[in-house]
Amino acid sequence: MARAAAVTSPGRPSAGGERDEAVLARLQLLVTRKLDGLLQGDYAGLLPGPGSEAGESREYRPGDDVRRMDWPVTARTTMPHVRRTVADRELETWLAVDLSASLDFGTGRWLKREVVVAAAAALTHLTVRGGNRIGAVIGTGAEPPARAGRWRSAPPPPAGPGVLTRVPARSGRREAQALLRALVHTPVRPGRSDLGALVDLLNRPPRRRGLAVVISDFLAPPGQWGRPLRKLRVRHDVLAIEVVDPRELELPDVGVLPVVDPETGELHEVQTADAGLRRRYADAAAAQRDTIAAELRAAGAGHLRLRTDRDWLLDMVRFVAAQRHARTRGTTR
Repeated sequence: MARAAAVTSPGRPSAGGERDEAVLARLQLLVTRKLDGLLQGDYAGLLPGPGSEAGESREYRPGDDVRRMDWPVTARTTMPHVRRTVADRELETWLAVDLSASLDFGTGRWLKREVVVAAAAALTHLTVRGGNRIGAVIGTGAEPPARAGRWRSAPPPPAGPGVLTRVPARSGRREAQALLRALVHTPVRPGRSDLGALVDLLNRPPRRRGLAVVISDFLAPPGQWGRPLRKLRVRHDVLAIEVVDPRELELPDVGVLPVVDPETGELHEVQTADAGLRRRYADAAAAQRDTIAAELRAAGAGHLRLRTDRDWLLDMVRFVAAQRHARTRGTTR
């Protein structure tokens, strides 16, 4: 039987805490200067819903909700028009951030953990600049057991949902900065956190409709987190940010490659000169990512994939622009 998850306050800085602080400082400058410049204009959220605030009118298209017919404009123009609505600005956003040990890995420009912090920083900035509230739940591996005498070898990481941290939702830049510091100071522990239990924390207690963002590499079995994600989608708009490293998709031809599992500490030596092995690895990785994408679609969540070897900021801007275009069907406000 799985142990109950522990909900704790943020821990002390990890060994990479100073580096994360430096990354966070750079991100604040990058996000403030560049993200605002790339996302100009009336912006009502990363995944804007229909809302209730009246907006502009446009011509009726097949499939539009007839309850939004703008009869005065229709009478004046003799063409059917519908009244568009603007998403509500007072939005409560919650982040579910997975900091399993597999995030301490990266072969591109960033570590996966740094991309997670970057995505959280961008989302936090987009949320608080409109006066909205943002909170977070953070999950990492299980606490290591207490030492009892001398160990001849390191014990295996304990099983279970790991350590879960909750940061209350608040508005204001100072509170947003405190949330990000809680994130970078959360130590990455051995083992894998239960992503399903982490997502389920956003369902308890029930909150008013808002935006829920899950940031993870989603390497946990989809059967573990799929149902909690579908439950979350019933009440909230959900965005899943998947963080990927290129070496998780394909192996380079570099001869014998020592590989360490960051969650278990197991060491494997892989003969990457074997073309057949590289092909099977790439096929298995592609199938795994397809399964993750299918589970996210089934849950009705938006899906944004960020890579450690790409410009994460540009990918986020493109995603926001695509969402805006899809919601407005190419029209402008």
